[in-house]
Amino acid sequence: MNINSSICNLKFGLFFHLLFLSCSNRDEAKEQIPNVLFIAIDDMLPVLGCYGNSTALTPNIDTLANQGILFMNAYCQVGLSNPSRASLMTGMRPDEIKVWTLKPHFREEKPNVVTLPQFYKEKGYATRAVGKIYHDGAYHQDPVSWSNPSVLSVTRDGRGHKYVLPENYMPKRSKATTTENANVQDTAYIDGKVCQAAIELLNQLTDSTFFLAVGFRRPHLPFSAPKKYWDLYEREMFKKELKNPRRPARAPDFAFHNSNELRGYEDIGELGVIREEKQLELLHGYFASVSYIDAQIGKLIAELKRLGRYDNTIIVLYSDNGFHLGDFGLWGKTTNYEASVNIPLIFCGKGIEQGAINRSMVELIDIYPTLIDLTHGEMKSSHDGISLLPILKGKSSKVKSYALSQIVRPYQDAINSRSPDSMGYSLRTEKYRYIEWRNTKNMSVFARELYRMDDALSEKENISSDIKNEALMNQFSDIVNRIRK
Repeated sequence: MNINSSICNLKFGLFFHLLFLSCSNRDEAKEQIPNVLFIAIDDMLPVLGCYGNSTALTPNIDTLANQGILFMNAYCQVGLSNPSRASLMTGMRPDEIKVWTLKPHFREEKPNVVTLPQFYKEKGYATRAVGKIYHDGAYHQDPVSWSNPSVLSVTRDGRGHKYVLPENYMPKRSKATTTENANVQDTAYIDGKVCQAAIELLNQLTDSTFFLAVGFRRPHLPFSAPKKYWDLYEREMFKKELKNPRRPARAPDFAFHNSNELRGYEDIGELGVIREEKQLELLHGYFASVSYIDAQIGKLIAELKRLGRYDNTIIVLYSDNGFHLGDFGLWGKTTNYEASVNIPLIFCGKGIEQGAINRSMVELIDIYPTLIDLTHGEMKSSHDGISLLPILKGKSSKVKSYALSQIVRPYQDAINSRSPDSMGYSLRTEKYRYIEWRNTKNMSVFARELYRMDDALSEKENISSDIKNEALMNQFSDIVNRIRK
């Protein structure tokens, strides 16, 4: 071989070596950019094993919490689906986007807002959605958020969404019984279908950096789940879950409701006390639904691991709002009280502390800036939330000392109105819940509530009339004025 041939071979060898290194570096750089798995659950209280509930069987969520950080005191901005989800996805408080009820779309007020998934889409992520991420219904979807059309984001009352048994499904009606126990596969109901579709998407996204949002609809009413999840529990187990139906002393009547959501079902009367036997059935159905969702999350995480993408994926799990399970005689959400606004929140992933439990006040609007900090280290000034990154990295135990929630009154305005008559703002601190009710026409305060929360997980007595609490309530009112928009 002459010297020219040797030089030529050396050049080709060097070229392919550099090409290989270039491709390897690109693959390595791509792998360093974390994916996001965004898990939304509907109406789930923190009645999970990892939150200390001894009845719930939730091994998959418990494992996820043990591999990340669990927030004990996480709160939604509104105890109602549409405004809660709109606030979270825009990173703005409800008064800023003017979404307080089931009616408006956030783009009516903020047409150019960049949603959380839209931010990732603009960064080159494949942003995909399966299930309920925005509020159900075609009007409330937001196609610009996603790289491709969302899947199973809008449901009708067809078989497999709420019911599968003929006695509930035929003739077709949206609210038959409050519970359903059917001996079927997981995929017979909507959440099994959502899980299956999400797994299929994970397999399609093997060459993409992704933001995958997966929204489960149970344990929203009706409490429908495959029989095997009902069989995890004995009905008698739920006697210890029965709540005190007594309302807090001196609480105003208008702050409550008639469990309207529950009473719309055929097996619940419009008025009267719900008998204990039915309450136990409802509790059984709720916990069976929670375990059903836990199983779907387990399948999703298992597939993420099988595909080798778990270690490079940030996972956030949350619920849009809580749910009263008989406390204060209430069934449903749509109040300013603990059961309606306290929600589970878990972060898990590379660089996040493992097995940590945080007890500081945090809010759903904090998810937006937190995820951006975790993945890109940049925030936009329009965010009303505060990044939880110092907590996730173990550098601080808290980033704020309050959480602000709100709800409209009368109750029917939350369902049917864009312009409610009155608004209740609820400020939760470590020791107190302060609520003030305002006339939305001029924002004048017409009622106040104050509850000590340091010795109980439930409001017991409204102590706002005690003159010695006046200065404290005025301080809280100043905070509400400052942060509500």
